[in-house]
Amino acid sequence: MNQFRWPPPPDGTPRRVRPRYGAPRSARPAPLAATTELIATPHGVLLERLVTGIGDPVTVFAHGLAQGIPETRVYGSGVTGRRVFFQFRGHGRSDAPPGEWTYADLTRDLRAIADLSGATRALGVSLGAGALTRLLVDSPDRFEKLVFVLPAVLTQRVSTASQERITTLLEALDSGDIGQLANQLVAEVPKTFRNAAPGWAYVRQRLDALLRDGLAPGVAAFAEQSAILDLTALAKVRVPALVIGCLGDELHPVGVAEELAEALPNAQVQIYQRPALLWTERAELRDRISSFLND
Repeated sequence: MNQFRWPPPPDGTPRRVRPRYGAPRSARPAPLAATTELIATPHGVLLERLVTGIGDPVTVFAHGLAQGIPETRVYGSGVTGRRVFFQFRGHGRSDAPPGEWTYADLTRDLRAIADLSGATRALGVSLGAGALTRLLVDSPDRFEKLVFVLPAVLTQRVSTASQERITTLLEALDSGDIGQLANQLVAEVPKTFRNAAPGWAYVRQRLDALLRDGLAPGVAAFAEQSAILDLTALAKVRVPALVIGCLGDELHPVGVAEELAEALPNAQVQIYQRPALLWTERAELRDRISSFLND
């Protein structure tokens, strides 16, 4: 019986599986897994953490929904000092405590990691940006600099597309069908990259992580919630902030980024002209973030 590797290699042609961990020749080799640790927090939830770099300042990075440390590290590649990455509850090796989770829980996760790591700057991506916003409502002076990448929600709920994405991803993961799960991950890659080595490497890394660590069903609740109740509460946040959005991204409407930048008194906003920033604007995005934080 023929067996084929899923997803297809970069040239799009199915090949038979080679013995043990075979990989397409044209794909980039998988990087060595970084060593993470489980951190006990004051609110009783164990959270997975990775610290890179040395010295001060310390920047904490908060990931997006159904993402994690690997997808977030790129934003800190040019940032000086120590860089602290972690997994929110229900993601990676972090705990999945019982009960329905809210943005208040995400805020506790983020605050705990920031406090335990001595972070003075923060960057949040999508879901992480929402958690960071919620934290700032309660503690407007907690950080000295802020970066919000592709914020997806403020006072309004997230888009229907976001809800459908997390629902189908969780269903695919629960089904145990690797092909179905891979199809969902392939959809995250822009069409022009799906048959190229970077696209293959991304899907392979995401597939490995989800099959190894899973994704708690409770994360779906975040796709039905708003992050904050009142935008005017952000008027107390006086520290420098960088807000990054883009056009054409139904999961991260550009209006949310513009609304957030307007609500923050000391914010600058950068709107890119096309979606999939990590694929289309990767180098420029990294330079912009590092220049802002390192200044």
